[in-house]
Amino acid sequence: MSVFGKLFGAGGGKAGKGGPTPQEAIQRLRDTEEMLSKKQEFLEKKIEQELTAAKKHGTKNKRAALQALKRKKRYEKQLAQIDGTLSTIEFQREALENANTNTEVLKNMGYAAKAMKAAHDNMDIDKVDELMQDIADQQELAEEISTAISKPVGFGEEFDEDELLAELEELEQEELDKNLLEISGPETVPLPNVPSVALPSKPVKKKEEEDDDMKELENWAGSM
Repeated sequence: MSVFGKLFGAGGGKAGKGGPTPQEAIQRLRDTEEMLSKKQEFLEKKIEQELTAAKKHGTKNKRAALQALKRKKRYEKQLAQIDGTLSTIEFQREALENANTNTEVLKNMGYAAKAMKAAHDNMDIDKVDELMQDIADQQELAEEISTAISKPVGFGEEFDEDELLAELEELEQEELDKNLLEISGPETVPLPNVPSVALPSKPVKKKEEEDDDMKELENWAGSM
């Protein structure tokens, strides 16, 4: 018998033989608590009434006042007993509720354990290890394929990178030499011809302008 069978019994325990279930017992305890609470309210009212009667009779009817106080004491004693009974019932109900909760929890745990066992019955640890190894191998293969695909393909043509760099340096040097020759050879560039007519100097031009001004002044004076 399993541990859960030992806890709950194969046939449901006493509940299966006609005994009350935890839910039924809890409900009955609650009903009893409700009945005693009503009894408390009744006794509290009776105590208040007897106290009022004792005050009413006072010294006028001492015997009636004493009887009222005696009844008040009896009611107070019953009320104290009910308070103690309610505390006991409340404690018992809470304990039963906790036990019932634990029972339900254990039943559910047992149900889950059986389900887990049934799920693991179809599993073999060796097969699981083999499956995980296959997954790892496939992942490694996929990485190798991705690496191979990402490499540039030369279609059979391979070039020495050092030779290419040396050729590139030669081309750059040739271009540099050509530019230096163009800069250092100005004698090869044809110069413009020297004009055959002498250019007037700047002072001569100034004198001609002065003569023109004098002629214009003389013409203006002659017209007067």
